[in-house]
This record gives sequence, structure tokens and C-alpha cells, in this order.
Amino acid sequence: MKLSKAHYEEIARFLGHVQPTRQSLRRLKERFPSQSQSTLLSIFSQEYQKQIKRTHAKHHTAEAIETYYQRYRSRVMKNAAAPVLLELANEVDFAPSLMARIVLERFLQEQEQGIPSKTLINSMLRDPSQIPDGVLANQVYQCTVNDCCYGPLVDCIKHAIGHEHEVLLREMLLKKNLSFLAEDQLRAKGYDKTPDFILEVPVAVEGHIIHWIESKASFGDESSHQSYLQDQFWSYWNRFGPGLVIYWYGFIEELDCHRERGILLKDCFPTDIVTLRHSMAQH
Repeated sequence: MKLSKAHYEEIARFLGHVQPTRQSLRRLKERFPSQSQSTLLSIFSQEYQKQIKRTHAKHHTAEAIETYYQRYRSRVMKNAAAPVLLELANEVDFAPSLMARIVLERFLQEQEQGIPSKTLINSMLRDPSQIPDGVLANQVYQCTVNDCCYGPLVDCIKHAIGHEHEVLLREMLLKKNLSFLAEDQLRAKGYDKTPDFILEVPVAVEGHIIHWIESKASFGDESSHQSYLQDQFWSYWNRFGPGLVIYWYGFIEELDCHRERGILLKDCFPTDIVTLRHSMAQH
């Protein structure tokens, strides 16, 4: 699903005035009924992450951390069963999983009289039963399951969706009888930065030659696309030639402006692939 920049900005503006909750997602679907649910969810998640990045620093000052920790402790003493951490995160407009990380880290500092390792914190966030305080373990768990954009649960879901779309793309390539090298095969050959699939014989899509295909199980907005161009797509282009990026949940149509230079954007697997064999047979 391709969106014009103006339409995308209208969705982003709407999201600027709502809290990142499942109720807001429902309101978003009601407000933009013609958009697919997965496209809206992807935009919702990306806009929220931008907001969190903008405000990240203010939540991590020594004063803020201490305030959150003391507020958590005093509220939990009054009512340990209430979703104290989750409510605290919503009050200060911060991601529940990230609030859980702040409070857990501060708790462990107090327990261990030192800075806990990142590995230990990540392990406890993934499996709160490892947290030596039962009440905090329950509070952290509530934050994880109620966070729709951050945290270990969301990371697992995103990873699974990404993998699912790569498998889908692989099946489509096989169905079209296109021979390719997948990312794991390319890594084994010693390449470091590689697209998901390199075509052993290039094809033409909409009149453009394609040597590689990259699968993105997300919506292509301006900031994510620019960073992908810089970190991935231009490197692929330099090394392997022109290629195709599939944003399965759509993209801002104005971003598809590098076709002549050799980077094509699509929101689905192309139906009009012309193979070398095909064109030779025609001649």
C-alpha cells in the first residue's frame, strides 16, 4: 500500500495527539478505515519510537531515575497488586518496557551495590521470574505484555514477522524458477553486508534490471528509508548493482525516486518479472 506524503503526514499528526495504547490503535483504524491494519500498525509503532527517541534523554537523568524509583517504591508499598510501573510509564509518557528497565536497573544497583550488567538486565526482562523480588517481577511482566512497541515480547514478534516475509519471498522466487543466493549462503562466502536474496541471473521489473531483492516487513517512512539507504541499500548497489526493496506494509510513494539510479521500491512481489530466458525466447 503506497501512501502520498500528505496522507502519511495526516496519519502521523493524528498519532501525535494520542497515547500509544491498543485503544489508540482502534481509534486509528476507525479514523483511516481505507488503510490496511498492518500498515497502520507499522506507522503507529514507528511514530511512537520516534517520539521515545526524542524524549529518551530526559527520562535517563539521575534525578528522573531516582524520582521514578522512589515513586514506584512508595506506591507499591500502598498497593503491590496495582499495575504501578505501567501507570507510572503512562503518566510520564514513556514506554512501559523502558520504564521497567530503568526501575529494575536501579533496584539491582541497590541490591548488588554496583552497576548490573546489560546481559543480566536483558535476561531478567525476558524472563521476569529471575528477578529476586516477586512484586517487581510481576510489575515488569505487566509492562512487557502491555507494551505494543517496545520490549522483549515485541522484539520476538518483529523478528518472527521479518523471518516470515523472507520465507514468503523465498517461496515466490522458487515458484518463478529464479535461481538465487540467500543471505546465509552469502555470509558463508565471506560477504558482510548482504541483501536477503541475490539473483544469480538478473531480471527486469517495470523496465529496470534487478540483481538483488531486500525484504522489509515494515512501512517505508522517510526516516527509516533514509537510514536504510545509507546503511544498507547503497552498499548493496555498490557491490551487486541495481536492486529491488519490498516494503510489505507500504511506503511513502515520493520515496521511490531512485529508480533511474538503480533502487526500486515495491509494496508486494512484482507480477511482471521479465527473465533473460523469457526475453531471449521472444527475440
